[in-house]
Amino acid sequence: MDLEGLLRNNRTIRVIGFDDAPFVRRSPAPVPVAGVVCAGTRFEGMVWGEIQPDGWDATEELCRLLIGRKFLPQLHLVLLDGISLGGFNVIDLPVLAERLGKPCVAVMRRQPDLLAVKHAMQRLPEADRRLEMMQKAGCIYARSPFYFQVCGAPPELIAQALPRLSDRGHVPEALRIAHLITAAVVKGESGRQA
Repeated sequence: MDLEGLLRNNRTIRVIGFDDAPFVRRSPAPVPVAGVVCAGTRFEGMVWGEIQPDGWDATEELCRLLIGRKFLPQLHLVLLDGISLGGFNVIDLPVLAERLGKPCVAVMRRQPDLLAVKHAMQRLPEADRRLEMMQKAGCIYARSPFYFQVCGAPPELIAQALPRLSDRGHVPEALRIAHLITAAVVKGESGRQA
């Protein structure tokens, strides 16, 4: 059943939420990435990978973690904690949605300061290419309390789905759990804010 049918019939939506671990800026060490699978808000499974900080491999790594593996056929949505992981390792949202055959949504806690983002990217190689990839993800939708970009589904459906995937606050549970796990693995304990 597609997302519209699931929402209309009040059925469970299965998602995976990806978040990166805390990392030291300018360190060459790979950044761990957790993908947490939830049925609604209930934890069901997890994948684990790693990417290069400020690199170019985030889209490929997320595809590697899902394509040909057990979770992908079960999923209705792929959620990302923002449009980039590991600093400015920008995810090519249209390519990810096409390769996975699933709607992909970059969820943000607040409206990003695009001028600050552009300024921060200038210290990296190929800043214009990174900015272009961010823009390919489309406009940022504000549907209180969520901010998001989406490829592969109408924003109205995503705005209906996100509250059903969130237990409390402004973050879908799959992303919240991924954040807690990556922080605990790196720091020895999870943080307060997720």
